[in-house]
Amino acid sequence: MPTLEHDSLVFRFPQIEEEASFAIDFQRTLRIPDSDETYHLPPGLGRFPLRHAEDYSTRLPTHTASRGGVIFPMWQAEAMWIDFRNIGPDLELDFPVAVKIAAGKINAITGDPWRAGLTRDPQDYVVSPEQPWLDGYAVEKDVIRQFVAMPLGECYSAEEQLTGEAEWGGLQISVIPLKKEVWSAKRAAWERGKAALQERADILPDMACMSMEMSLAPGGRMHQAIEPDPFELDDWDTAAADRVFVTLVHGKDWKTVTGEPAPEHPPTARMYTEAGLPWFSHYGADQTALPGSGTLRGLKSAGAMHEILTGASLPDSEDVEVKVVVPTEPRRLIATGSWDK
Repeated sequence: MPTLEHDSLVFRFPQIEEEASFAIDFQRTLRIPDSDETYHLPPGLGRFPLRHAEDYSTRLPTHTASRGGVIFPMWQAEAMWIDFRNIGPDLELDFPVAVKIAAGKINAITGDPWRAGLTRDPQDYVVSPEQPWLDGYAVEKDVIRQFVAMPLGECYSAEEQLTGEAEWGGLQISVIPLKKEVWSAKRAAWERGKAALQERADILPDMACMSMEMSLAPGGRMHQAIEPDPFELDDWDTAAADRVFVTLVHGKDWKTVTGEPAPEHPPTARMYTEAGLPWFSHYGADQTALPGSGTLRGLKSAGAMHEILTGASLPDSEDVEVKVVVPTEPRRLIATGSWDK
C-alpha cells in the first residue's frame, strides 16, 4: 500500500526491488490563460499539503470518507500538475513504473472510463521516468489541457461533460511495477554495463456535501508530450498494482475539515510574467509522442464552460506575452573527485 511521506505519495514494491520507490507530488502552479494559444510549462510553486482522508472522516461526506486515500485543498480555478520521482537502487538506475491517472474516473490520457489493468491500443497510462510529470488532459500530440479545479456538480469537469454525472471528482491513481524477472534482467544488464565502464574509465455523492468537493476541468493549452511505453505490455506486473483515491477539497472548506489554514491563492499568470520570471520548455518532446485523445479534445474548457453557464469570462483568462523561456535539462550526474585527505 502507498504511504504518505512529507506531502508525497510513496509507492514501494519490496517483492520486486527492496531498495526502490516511486513518489508522486501534486504541485501548485500558475493557471495558464484559457485561449487558443499554447503555452510553455509554468513553474512549480510548491507541493499541496496532503492528509489522510481517514483522519477527518467525521468532517467529510460519508461517500468521501469511505473511499479512503488522501485529501488536499484547491481553490476554485486553481491549477496543478503531477510530479513523478523514481528512486532506484542506484543514482544511475531508475525503477520504472506504469502510472494510470484518471480525473472523476475519466482516463486523463485516453478519455475512456476508468478500468483496471493496462491497454496499449490506445496506451492508457504513462511510464515514469520517461514521463517526468503530467500537467493535464492529453488532447493532441505534444499538447495537454491543464488540470483546473472547479466545483463538482457544476458541469465543468471531464467526468460531467462525458457522463452527465457528478459522482466521483478528484483523482484516481494506479501504479504498476515491472515484473520481477523483467526488472532483474534490466538491473543485471545495467550492472554489467556499469562494470564495463568502470574497467575503462571509473565512472558513477452526498449532494448536500458536494460543494466542498472539487473536480478537474480541462483548462488552457500547454506544450507537453505524452511519451510511449518503451517496454512490452506483458512486462508490467498488473497483479502487483497499488492504487489511491485523491479527493480535492475546496480551499474555503480546508480549515473546517482539517483545522489548518489553506494555502494562499497562487499568483496569476500575468503577475508572474510581468515580474520577469521564467516559463519552461521541456527537452523530451519528439516524433514518438502519443497523439492525444479525440474524446478529450472535444471537451469544453473551463473558460468556455464558464462563459456558457454565466455569460462572463473566467477571471484572469487573458493571454500573456511570455518573454523568458528556460529549457529544462536531463538530470546530470555529479562527478565525484578525491577528497579523502
